[in-house]
Amino acid sequence: MSVQVEKQEKNMAKLIIEVSAQELEKALQNAFLKNKNKISIPGFRKGKVPRQMVEKMYGPEIFYEDAANELIPDAYEKAVEECGEDIVSSPSIEVTQIKKGEPFIFTAEVALKPEVKLGKYKGVAVDKADLNVTDEEVDAEINKERENNARNIEVTDRPVKDGDMTVLDFEGFVDGVAFEGGKGENYPLTIGSGAFIPGFEAQLIGAEINKETEVNVTFPEDYQAEDLRGKAAVFKCTIKEIKEKELPELDDEFAGEVSEFDTLEEYKADVKAKLTEKKEKDAKEAKEAAVIEAIVNDSDMEIPDAMVETQQRQMMDEFAQRIQMQGLSMEQYLQFTGASYERMIEQVKPQAEKRIKSRLVLEAIAKAENIEASEEDYEQELKAMAEAYQMEVDKVKEMLPEKSVSQIKEDIAVRKAAEFAVEQSKEK
Repeated sequence: MSVQVEKQEKNMAKLIIEVSAQELEKALQNAFLKNKNKISIPGFRKGKVPRQMVEKMYGPEIFYEDAANELIPDAYEKAVEECGEDIVSSPSIEVTQIKKGEPFIFTAEVALKPEVKLGKYKGVAVDKADLNVTDEEVDAEINKERENNARNIEVTDRPVKDGDMTVLDFEGFVDGVAFEGGKGENYPLTIGSGAFIPGFEAQLIGAEINKETEVNVTFPEDYQAEDLRGKAAVFKCTIKEIKEKELPELDDEFAGEVSEFDTLEEYKADVKAKLTEKKEKDAKEAKEAAVIEAIVNDSDMEIPDAMVETQQRQMMDEFAQRIQMQGLSMEQYLQFTGASYERMIEQVKPQAEKRIKSRLVLEAIAKAENIEASEEDYEQELKAMAEAYQMEVDKVKEMLPEKSVSQIKEDIAVRKAAEFAVEQSKEK
């Protein structure tokens, strides 16, 4: 196998990857063996047709796609290692030559890590944070706890109002015809939660138990189901249950139930102390973000679009994993919220660009200041990982591939660079 690198504009490159004719022949044979039991030719039993006969009847091209799919992943990985370039995007693959008896050639268009012209990163001035905790903030925090300890009281003598927790049956119709995915039974819905299409929940206010209510909505133009985008729909809804929250009294008894303190005043003092601690933590994080943003704005780098697109997809994958932990698939989330994947991935683009630029300037600072992960730093990180996964440190070490070891050390150096930049900053 061989690889050539053609540098392009805006930190893009094309890898021209050539695989020997012998390797292609092996892949073609594997493709034949994989598919031979599916091929029927008169005069031969299934699975007994010679490859030469198949290629004579259908042409050797019949196995090209499977052979290419077998060769590309491994060849691309070797090419990345061989070329020595710092690739920061998923590849865009194009097969340029596949012919029996000749080398297999394909190209991979990739983004390369941009060079950073680092601006001022020492003595960056940022606003001083206000760490004062007001009585209103304490009251708001205590009211959250009251909400958490509220009782859900069943209501039977009034219609739905905003904030109620309801259980309903519904079925949606477009032009009088029920559509797929538009029906639900015994569905829990809190009015005002924004869980359904805009306008849906507000129209349930005033609905009575066991009486059908019609809700008229228009699906958003970017709704995930293409056949429903922009269409008017009628939902026939029946409220089957209404519950409302009853908040506990704010007194010493409440304080004793939700905390280790006997009086409301002691509980309030503890809440204020914890809010102060949280504000200090948030202020530290905000200061770091402000310092990094200022350095980014004073630095120069050209970010390739493919690098941003890869980061966007990674962020969407992270989001999908988070909601999956809550028992919700991405498809269900899109359906319930009326959002579309295309719109969501576009919405995360600014954050993706910010992540990339922040990482690049911190890597540049680490390089400029010779900041590296010490062996002690690395061991501490492994210890934290072991505790998180409830494993022995030695077991974690055994499982980590070499690439992950390098990545962990790079991540530590980046964190230390951020700490360095904050230490060097000043408040105004």
